[in-house]
Amino acid sequence: MTSIGQRPTQPRELVRAVDRVSFLYLERCVVNRDSNAITATDERGTVHVPAASVGVLLLGPGTTITHQAIALMSDSGSTVVWVGEQGVRYYAHGVSLARSSRLLEAQAEAVTNRRSRLRVARAMYEMRFPDEDVSSLTMQQLRGREGARVRRVYRQHSERTGVPWSKRTYDVEDWESGDPVNQALSAANSALYGIVHSVIVALGCSPALGFVHTGHHRSFVYDIADLYKAELTIPVAFDVAAETATDIGGETRRLLRDALHGGKLLERCARDIQRLILSPEENDETAEEYLDFDVISLWDEHGNFVPGGVSYGGES
Repeated sequence: MTSIGQRPTQPRELVRAVDRVSFLYLERCVVNRDSNAITATDERGTVHVPAASVGVLLLGPGTTITHQAIALMSDSGSTVVWVGEQGVRYYAHGVSLARSSRLLEAQAEAVTNRRSRLRVARAMYEMRFPDEDVSSLTMQQLRGREGARVRRVYRQHSERTGVPWSKRTYDVEDWESGDPVNQALSAANSALYGIVHSVIVALGCSPALGFVHTGHHRSFVYDIADLYKAELTIPVAFDVAAETATDIGGETRRLLRDALHGGKLLERCARDIQRLILSPEENDETAEEYLDFDVISLWDEHGNFVPGGVSYGGES
């Protein structure tokens, strides 16, 4: 165990974010600390994982974590997120993986400038229309194009599964009032929101600063989740409805969990967020260095930055 008086690990001593195992998911085990490794113990035994190699630790159902393990993760520049089974719920998180505010600042700057906000919004729609030029379309035109695309996807999966489809309806106060496919869609989308929320906070971004959605504390979560619904949640929902499952919510979450097994969506989501927020000049192979940057500066009204940790008492 580390002694109480041991100094914190310095940023230059940490493993760079780009070289880490990005996301590690654990469930139904006790998470502890052994020297500089976190341990996961269940009835099958104990596994040791070097803490410095983990970017984000996702704690699923049935996990218990010790104070020492949390202290080690924090000292190692990693973050911990409490999630549902296979990450399909977001509950809470610890410190962000990012040691820098630069990605958050880039998000805030982009969303508060009309031109850059439109650029990011168009880029989000462009990801859904890879064969079309959307660079000159207004937001109203993009919303119309997206609505037509989603209706077409619904019809395709209705024909594939034989599940009747009329329209998307749901009541947040009365989930069970919807038909089976709408219940499954709500459950699948809720699970997807949990996964996306986990990635956003792990990167140090704000879940509230959306580009298409606005005014809600999860606006950016909805923005990013919309990128994946056509290929993930919609087909899963129609498959569940076709099976006439008795536990629609539970079966939907399990099917989506299986579709996401392996964590590939987590890594893809992290890349997409950085590509959308960072400018074309910044968005290169070194983008993940924004997570490692650990310099404190002071702002002044001339748009410059001056070093922190310096006494400026002599200035007039």
